[in-house]
Amino acid sequence: MQWQENDVIQNSNWIKKRKLHNVDFFSDVFSKRIYSNRYHFEDLANEIFYEIFEYLDLYDIYKGFFNLNQRFQNLIINSNFLNQINISTMSKSKFEYYHKNILLPNKHRIRLIRLSNPFMNELIFSSAYTILRFIHLETLIFDHIEMKDFIKLINHLAHLHELYSLIISLADHIQSLSVLFSSIFQLKKLKYCKIEYTIKDDQNQKSISFDLTRHVFSPIQYLIINGDFPFNSLNNLLSCLPELHHISIQSLVNSNDNIKIDDLSYYIHLRYLKYVSFKLNSIDFNKFENIIKQFFDYVEILHLTMNSDEKYLNAKLWQQLIISYMPYLRIFDMKYQGSIENKYDIIKQFSSSFWIEKKWFFTHEHDWKSTMDRGVFYSSIPYRRKDYMYYWASDEQLYSHNQEENFNSVNHLFICSKIKDHCLKCFPNVNQLTFTLFFDDWNDSIVRNLNCMISLEQLTKIVLEPYRIPLEDIIRLLCFTSNLHTLQFHTFGLHHNNLDVVRRNYAFEYASKINKIKSLILHGRCSLNELEFIVNLFPQLKCLETGMNRTEIQQIIRFLLSKTHNKTQHLFYLCIAYTPKYINSNLYLWW
Repeated sequence: MQWQENDVIQNSNWIKKRKLHNVDFFSDVFSKRIYSNRYHFEDLANEIFYEIFEYLDLYDIYKGFFNLNQRFQNLIINSNFLNQINISTMSKSKFEYYHKNILLPNKHRIRLIRLSNPFMNELIFSSAYTILRFIHLETLIFDHIEMKDFIKLINHLAHLHELYSLIISLADHIQSLSVLFSSIFQLKKLKYCKIEYTIKDDQNQKSISFDLTRHVFSPIQYLIINGDFPFNSLNNLLSCLPELHHISIQSLVNSNDNIKIDDLSYYIHLRYLKYVSFKLNSIDFNKFENIIKQFFDYVEILHLTMNSDEKYLNAKLWQQLIISYMPYLRIFDMKYQGSIENKYDIIKQFSSSFWIEKKWFFTHEHDWKSTMDRGVFYSSIPYRRKDYMYYWASDEQLYSHNQEENFNSVNHLFICSKIKDHCLKCFPNVNQLTFTLFFDDWNDSIVRNLNCMISLEQLTKIVLEPYRIPLEDIIRLLCFTSNLHTLQFHTFGLHHNNLDVVRRNYAFEYASKINKIKSLILHGRCSLNELEFIVNLFPQLKCLETGMNRTEIQQIIRFLLSKTHNKTQHLFYLCIAYTPKYINSNLYLWW
């Protein structure tokens, strides 16, 4: 079995087939009509019902079909749907029904559980006795769990002998990587582990160092770390994983500890390690070279993102390393972010016969109108990454061996400069878009040029990082992205507009009718008037995260929970940012 499939569980398994947009309405209406036409309806074969169920969440299957008659009860009980429990965005009342009627009666059958709400963790795993009754649990996913709650659970999870896959996203800032990993390494059946965590910006780097005894071993084969990990502790980590096949670390950083790789006398031979993906943040080439020499003998696929040290742009150094220490390497994918000023002669070495024979090609992009510090040098043929950073121009003239680039692998596009008119790059599978830069002349041409690169109708998530993007431009973008379900932007645009005037615009009326946004993150603080504007613009909103003016918190919550209007009928989850004493200074409400 390929453990990479567990990542698919998070992404495609929940949306294996596109869900019906109005599932609640569908299940209510459909169940009523079934009674009046039940004789014709029940003539359908079981296989057709299972096909219908593929388009519905388990909650809606139960709510719409389970109580119709014995046949449907048997269909559901004997199906495989109960093997996988995905409890994501759900109101408290729905969850109570789900917990009582679906989860508890079937816990002995469940093989996968995904929890996306911090309130649900304690309710489902309320005691050691409850945990141990999930006897066939193989995959456990916590999308939002506090460290203290995870530590409480871990000792009991060690007794689940079929648990081989763990995916956790920690809600609070990590205090000790040693505590986190030593806890995970207690799970002696674990083969796949994906961890996501954050560290306070002002936290001492030494406090996150990873230090485990050389006698601690884990059977993990696939390890994905989304968070800062101290580079000087990488040797220690790898030495704990003798069966490692695949490792990916989002951010390797310098730390203040005095551990030196060459001083560590104990090394382990990673004969199964085939796949490595690292992002190196200000890590010297010479230090990383030592890791390659010690651990990468059998590596076949190497993905690297790096910055700062120009030695990473030296093709001759890489050629020597690959020939001497990575003889099995068949995919070399690198991305160097930063300045290439005065480095053209070094970069051209990547056009030598060694690279051409292996069909490893490279190119460079940067923003000519900005500075040479803003650019990227990367592997181009074929392009294998899921993300792409778009800059103003590329230097095709540097590389005579370049072929036409194919960007079918990209699902997340970063816009890092103004989009060039008649851009020839096409990203057919992009569903997530991030703007990293503000343009002074946002207008219809930006949307038009963007639509030549990607399908705006295909987008499901947009992140607008610049805080100065005008509100009118955000609304204009919404008019072309009707399938968007997640949006993130700064409240600056709300503060600098006459919202009553904006609300009367045709674009506002049109955007409010067609958008399907369920999750909204607003950076900054909102007033009551601004939140009233927001719920009018996003009538399908279920989850909201934003800061609030302290003097208005009580009024705002009263408005959001009010039953006297129909504006927040779908909203059931609220995170009030910048609030003291809660999860990372955030206050969460669930109803």
